[in-house]
Amino acid sequence: MNDHTTDSRRGGKAPYLLISLAVLVLDQWTKWLVELHLPHHASVEVIPNLLSFTHVRNTGVAFGLFAAHGDATGTLVLSLLGLLALTFVGFYFHQVPRDEGTLLVALALVLGGAVGNLIDRLATGSVTDFVDFYVGSYHWHTFNVADSAITVGIGLMLASSLRRPRSPEAATGAQAS
Repeated sequence: MNDHTTDSRRGGKAPYLLISLAVLVLDQWTKWLVELHLPHHASVEVIPNLLSFTHVRNTGVAFGLFAAHGDATGTLVLSLLGLLALTFVGFYFHQVPRDEGTLLVALALVLGGAVGNLIDRLATGSVTDFVDFYVGSYHWHTFNVADSAITVGIGLMLASSLRRPRSPEAATGAQAS
């Protein structure tokens, strides 16, 4: 494959970046609404015994792991790790050919979510979470739109990797059988 073909397969990703932008805007808007209308630690039941909106601040990463608890050094380390992960995902997004739509959507979701949470962490030292799923007294960790986009994106990446043939020879061998 010549360089021109490779370049054309890698270009034209603006629609996927619009997905990232949509995730970022929706994430920041919902967090703003929660900050504005729901006092910290307050909860509003949306669907009885299943879903509440509960305003919490997460100083850690996913599911509150490695919480910094307001420590500036911990917040800085988590922010730098987030920026490093974001750089890696952005580089990977750039490398993926545009004909791999599922993988590009997945990476766009992860990019939008990662930027949304990184903005929070850099601005306030923590991330606003508010979606609280539960059954009876069993609660899932509270999360936000960015976390949802990242989770769906990772799931799509996994699905995309499981669907692809391992190598051109494997695909040809499977067709010959």
